[in-house]
Amino acid sequence: MTPERPVLERRLLAALEATPSRVPVLLGGCGSGRSFVLLRLRDLIGRGACQYVNVERVATTPERFLQSLVTASPFAPPLHAASPASAGSAREAFDATLAFLNTARASGGGPATFLLDEALECRTFESFPGLRSVLRDLVDALSASPNRFVLTTRYVARAHRLLRDAPAHFEVIHVPPLTRSEIAAAMARGTTEASPDRDELVRAVHALADGRPAYVTALTDALAQMERRGGGDAVSALAAQLAPGGQIETACRFCYELRLHRARGYGALKAILDVLAEEEPLTLTEIATRLRRTPGSTKDYLSWLEDVDLVMSRQKRYSFSDPMLRLWVRLHCRPVPPADDDLAREVQTYALARLPRPEPTGAHAPAGTAGTEADRGRPWGIIEID
Repeated sequence: MTPERPVLERRLLAALEATPSRVPVLLGGCGSGRSFVLLRLRDLIGRGACQYVNVERVATTPERFLQSLVTASPFAPPLHAASPASAGSAREAFDATLAFLNTARASGGGPATFLLDEALECRTFESFPGLRSVLRDLVDALSASPNRFVLTTRYVARAHRLLRDAPAHFEVIHVPPLTRSEIAAAMARGTTEASPDRDELVRAVHALADGRPAYVTALTDALAQMERRGGGDAVSALAAQLAPGGQIETACRFCYELRLHRARGYGALKAILDVLAEEEPLTLTEIATRLRRTPGSTKDYLSWLEDVDLVMSRQKRYSFSDPMLRLWVRLHCRPVPPADDDLAREVQTYALARLPRPEPTGAHAPAGTAGTEADRGRPWGIIEID
């Protein structure tokens, strides 16, 4: 069950309904739920008053993009607008796209609302003649438009660079992690009866998933299935989802390959991710030494990884932006699929680092035994591994 984001939805609607309206730009990594929020927004506004566009899926050529946009639109193009068939070049097609976004009107003549999912994928058009500043042209056009827009992208660093000098009514909104209450609401919708361990289970799912909607959805779906078969715990659910073909394993593999293919230096970047999967955080010098490359070339590789938000730097020490992706690299970036023992060991290590420590049950509980009785009913099933 996908968690709903009512607070985020209200913030986006408030930006659209402001006078003058603002252009929210929703930033979030893979699995943060950007598309789900936009589709919910479409239903809240009304499908006749707004158009959702998955730019990533239809950004092929400027001419075909224009055709897809107009054909699927609930808005009739103005009488003077150029038709997709009349566009004589890539530049003319893109200009016609901007004109349609600016001049389309909802029923009754009110402003149209466009929800542009993965809007930065318009960058694809920059390989065509006459289109060398597509994203800047898009920002300029939307900033002067009477219509309303919501943009999303998974590429946070690139969006910040693009919007650095954008007009003030572009409002950057980072998708926040799910709260425990949002996870609890999703879990309540996915089961028929309350569980006495529900609060503990919510805390476990929140900690293991790092509040990321895609991981939360996978874990809650797995737990619901386990409940129908007699019950289970969050750590076991995570191990099952990280096994080859599992929902989280598939999501991580998609994110890993997509971002690497959007960056430069594919092989070297994979090597750095392998190094950080073994140990993090590391300094530039430490990474260069392990990689057997010069600090200068390693710095370039790291900047390319930061450009697609695979790694982050804090106090000149680098680490994965997504801890679940680091776990996936440890498990799956190897010559053979992980054995069951490897999967259990790595997931348990990850869980031990993230789940809350048990409280001692008494003031004089012996070291190593405190909380043992209380933990027997805990829904996260941690097993100590030497």
